[in-house]
Amino acid sequence: MRPAILIHGPTASGKTGLAIALAKRLGGEIVNADAMQVYADLDVLTARPTAAELAEAPHHLFGHVDAATRYSAGAWVKQAAERIGALQSQQKVPVVVGGTGLYLMALTEGLSDIPEIPEVARRDARARVAADARGAHAELALADPVTAARIGPEDRQRVARALEVWLATARPISDYRGAAAPVLRRGEWLGVAFTPQREPLYARINARVDAMMRAGALEEARRLWDRRLDRDLPAMRAHGMPGFSDYFDGKTSLDEAVERCKRDTRRYAKRQFTWIAHQFTLWTRVPAEALDVRARVVAAMWNELQAA
Repeated sequence: MRPAILIHGPTASGKTGLAIALAKRLGGEIVNADAMQVYADLDVLTARPTAAELAEAPHHLFGHVDAATRYSAGAWVKQAAERIGALQSQQKVPVVVGGTGLYLMALTEGLSDIPEIPEVARRDARARVAADARGAHAELALADPVTAARIGPEDRQRVARALEVWLATARPISDYRGAAAPVLRRGEWLGVAFTPQREPLYARINARVDAMMRAGALEEARRLWDRRLDRDLPAMRAHGMPGFSDYFDGKTSLDEAVERCKRDTRRYAKRQFTWIAHQFTLWTRVPAEALDVRARVVAAMWNELQAA
């Protein structure tokens, strides 16, 4: 069995380029681990691989989910496990790449065996967070002090997730941690994480949003907005969509919507840095940004693991 390569890092840090280079160099295929790039309706806004990039190596789990679907980490890890297993049975290298840390951790540490959460509990939790994020966090602290100590009230999505589990099951989400076995065990994978300089990264994020606008991001957002989907769906919360939805609703200007997209994406990158620092402590850091250097270093590490 050929070990899988897992690539993590903040948005706009060059993960796609490295994944393609490694797939070509080592005889691999690419598996998406980005929670937004799974949605068929979000191509430009999520910086999904271009047609030219897709032609360079086989890609899997990109753009295969309708925006009306509330896709989950559980659904992804099941599909990813099937794809990784199929590739390894063909003696191909799975190159799993994405910025969603929870997805990658599900592969290597296992996903909590949390029951299906009823929609009414999910809506209730998100309504409480939307109305009063700090109050919702204080409520969570009473029900699940372990989880509340790990996340702050500004992390609205994780607060809502923990709160919905409590509302639906009367058990704290921390009770479910580590219940399921990992897909990939030690020795079966190589994990690398990018830690680029922040200011240049933020500049690239701003430039990427400008490029997205030229590539049709507004038109893509309009098509999704025209579907009148629930604003609480994950696809409707993709970077850019909340601001563009407000623009289409006449609540803000286009310039303000674009700036909000840039700001939200930069803040997301900042959270990704924090996630890497605290949750990916054993992953090899790749500070270099030159693609050829990154490819040589990771390929060498993979060859060493393969030979072990």
